[in-house]
Amino acid sequence: MRSIVITGASTGIGHATAKFLLDRGFRVFGSVRKQSDAERLEAEFGENFIPLLFDVTDAVAVFAAANQVRAALNGETLAGLVNNAGVAVSGALLDVSVVEFRQQLDVNVVGPVIAIKAFAPLLGADPVMKGPPGRIVMMSSLSGQFGNPMLSPYTASKFALEGLAECLRREFMLFGIDVLVIAPGPVRTPIWDKAEAIDMARFSASPFLPPLQKLRTMMLKLGRSGLAPEKIAELVHQALTALRPKARVVTSPEPVQTFIAGLLPRRWADRVIAGQLGLGPRPRG
Repeated sequence: MRSIVITGASTGIGHATAKFLLDRGFRVFGSVRKQSDAERLEAEFGENFIPLLFDVTDAVAVFAAANQVRAALNGETLAGLVNNAGVAVSGALLDVSVVEFRQQLDVNVVGPVIAIKAFAPLLGADPVMKGPPGRIVMMSSLSGQFGNPMLSPYTASKFALEGLAECLRREFMLFGIDVLVIAPGPVRTPIWDKAEAIDMARFSASPFLPPLQKLRTMMLKLGRSGLAPEKIAELVHQALTALRPKARVVTSPEPVQTFIAGLLPRRWADRVIAGQLGLGPRPRG
């Protein structure tokens, strides 16, 4: 039975991916941060789902989980690592604290680094493991190659994640371990619900308050009309099983957003987005 590790399996894309892979005969090790989530998923998914209790920023806990997985593999290679866990910090750079920015990078960039260092030996970097080398799937975003205002922490983390994937895809050719990127547009997951919980009062004195309010409205609308998490789960399955998987797959329910992100010249895109959010130059007194 092929085995996969998925970080952030409690909800959203991670949960949908775990279910999709389990239904296709994989054994799934899924990371959660709460014991209650571990128990819930065990009851929901059955014996082929094994919860791993860790926060991706806790290197000691992640490496302990890797040892747990190694013991369960009984010398066979791990078929895949899906780096899915992530958070989104919103706000203009001048309004976001350094602590918040650092937390964003810790979870979305350093977390995957820790997971890769812990699980790469099981994917085939350790020559004692027997079987074909596994694959690493990085869950990125359209923001991985296109910057949205008021989302600079999140966008910076996804740019960094894609740069990391680009380097590792070439480094890990030494072991036969492929590194793949999935870059979705808006997906119907709980991460969008958190936009509704943003405390706008903290930005009451900011010149960016009106654009941020418009962005928040747009985010809520996009999240509710976004792709089903099951669609992303299907793409993860393809990345893990296709004979010649694409290095980067982009999918979005918003053709206009995809056009702006991928095809429109940068200066034109600047003007379009500034117009949408009211980011034109302020009059100076």
